[in-house]
Order: sequence, then C-alpha cells, then structure tokens
Amino acid sequence: MASNNMTERTPEQRPVSKTAIGLTLFAATMLMIGGFFQVMPGLIALFNDTFFVVGQEWTFEFDISGWGWIHLIIGAVLIVAGAFVLRGAVWARVAGIAVAALSAVLNFMWLPYYPVWSILIIAVDVLVIWALTAHGRDITR
Repeated sequence: MASNNMTERTPEQRPVSKTAIGLTLFAATMLMIGGFFQVMPGLIALFNDTFFVVGQEWTFEFDISGWGWIHLIIGAVLIVAGAFVLRGAVWARVAGIAVAALSAVLNFMWLPYYPVWSILIIAVDVLVIWALTAHGRDITR
C-alpha cells in the first residue's frame, strides 16, 4: 500500500486544543468551587437547622440535618473529583460527571429550602458536565 500525505493521525498525534484544555480546567475548578458551595449549606444545616425555613409542604421533605449531611458528602466528593481532574485522571472525569449530575438532581430537590442558590448550583453543574464530556480527554495529554 502506498503511503500518502493524508495518513490518519492517532489520538496522540492530534493537535491539542488550548480551548478544550481551558474548558476542562474551568470544569475542574468549578467542580471544586461547586463542592465548596455544597459544603457551606451543609454545615449551616448541621449547625443551625433553623436557618432554612420552608413555608409549604413539599414532596421531597427531609430533616434539615439530613440535608446537611447530603450536601456535606456531595461537596466533599466534588472537591476531590475536581482536584483529580486537574491531575488528568480519567476516573475523576467520569466521577465528576456522575457527581455533578447527582448534585443537580439533589439541588432540584433542595429548591424549596434555598431556591436561588439551588438554581445557581444546577447551572454550574450543567456547565461542568458539558465541559467534561465535550473536552475532558484533552487535559490528559
């Protein structure tokens, strides 16, 4: 078979997109910041459970302390995943996507307690998921 100049490049030979790396770094940073944003209401709910007040009955009604533990655990996992995404770990990208999706669902359930904050965190989670799925592999090089 004759070789020509139009040979196919392997993934290691493809040019690295600086935009893709930047978006992945953004996603890793936002994972860690989002984790911190999850930890804060978790700690508030644990130490001052009268801070959050709900006026109506909602389907997803849990004890505030229970929500505090949920936010604390999810926040810690987001921070760890973000740190390992910065290091280029493939498993951290997958974990970051999964935990960001779980965070978005949990913040939807948290809407009655803190609506504006929950919507903000859901938006951050969606951006993180997009950046990690669209450009996550470029940071591992």
